Amino acid sequence: MKIAMISEHASPLAVLGGVDAGGQNVHVASLATRLGALGHDVEVFTRRDSRALDERVPLAPRVDVVHVDAGPPVAVPKDELFEHMGAFGDDLLRRWSAPGGAPDVVHAHFWMSGLAGLRATAPLDVPLVQTFHALGSVKRRHQGAKDTSPVGRVAHERRLCREADRIVATCSDEVAELVALGADPARIDVVPCGVDLGRFTPGTGGAARRGAAGAAGAARLRLVTVGRLVERKGIETIVEALASVDGAELVVVGGPPADRLEGDEEAGRLRAAAAAAGVADRVRLVGSRTQEEVRDLVRDSDAVVCTPWYEPFGIVPLEAAACGRPVVGSAVGGLLDSVLDGRTGLLVPPRDPRALAAALRRLRDDPRLTERLGAAARVRAEHLYGWSTVAHSTLEAYERLCGSRTADGPRATAVVVPTPLRRAAPAGSGRTERTERADEVSRSWAGTGR
Repeated sequence: MKIAMISEHASPLAVLGGVDAGGQNVHVASLATRLGALGHDVEVFTRRDSRALDERVPLAPRVDVVHVDAGPPVAVPKDELFEHMGAFGDDLLRRWSAPGGAPDVVHAHFWMSGLAGLRATAPLDVPLVQTFHALGSVKRRHQGAKDTSPVGRVAHERRLCREADRIVATCSDEVAELVALGADPARIDVVPCGVDLGRFTPGTGGAARRGAAGAAGAARLRLVTVGRLVERKGIETIVEALASVDGAELVVVGGPPADRLEGDEEAGRLRAAAAAAGVADRVRLVGSRTQEEVRDLVRDSDAVVCTPWYEPFGIVPLEAAACGRPVVGSAVGGLLDSVLDGRTGLLVPPRDPRALAAALRRLRDDPRLTERLGAAARVRAEHLYGWSTVAHSTLEAYERLCGSRTADGPRATAVVVPTPLRRAAPAGSGRTERTERADEVSRSWAGTGR
């Protein structure tokens, strides 16, 4: 199968840790690589943000990253890319209109990628699969006036829910949000994010450290949190909880490199919060790290804490599970799927330092519980979240779509004229109730291994 992926801002080649680099980069790179290993030809189209980038860069066997000229060849904040999606889609249409150039299926990652995908696929009648990774309606609900998304994002997401041939959601909680936006549950597949089970493996560092600390009479609970240094990740909640968990320390991984943390606004805010809570000596910010360094820090921990205000899915909990470490996380979004409360980790309400502190004290006071949760987390990760499993499930969604289109005929669409994308009017903030069909789709995933 010839597969095209669109990931307009999240290049598979990007380094993790920047404000607009994160789990989507890993997801796209890993999924594309695994699909290539299964014998499919994959091209990932992403925006050129530097003149130094070659147009085509090999990522893995049978997988190339293609840089598209859309807007200036410089780094542009994600929320400012909307105006360039018309040019992005026109470039794709030009490429795919050439003899033999059209892919068998297009998989768009993020809503702006979906708009470019609609623009390019409609005239060619190529099937379009949409994965949102994050929804504007959810972001606005939690961030309010701090949401910097382009005006009309939700309206464009509604359009994608109507016009994409199939939607791949990353967690069961997302299904209800998609249905509220007008998606047909019959066209939704739930396929989670994945984790590299060969790279993220259990280690003995944590046990060795605890033994040494115990012998020295200074046993501690070492916690690690990994993610971008942005307010919605809820790291301040962990800092505040730490004040009520004697003997615990926190390592914060993410943000700019360690030598640039002093100039980072969020890092400064977290340090001030730690000082105000009286735990400055127990909170250590280490900046961005390589995946191998992240793995080693997770292995050397007792637990990974992930307490965002909201989370479309979250790869960090899977990396923790693969390393055999329990997750203490917010009971939101994808964490409701990836963390089984009391079985592979502990879930608490978001933005609740008191509840989080109580959960952390449970782990501190019961090392055997911590070990049991971590061991169960690894087993579940092996069963559900390896990239091979995720790639096969995604491929099944592609094949179902292509098979149904062969039987039913092409989708009815209007020809897209290559003119600038229009900005939709702001959408209302109302949310419909979950339908029974949405709940059925949600349960079909939640029932596997839960």
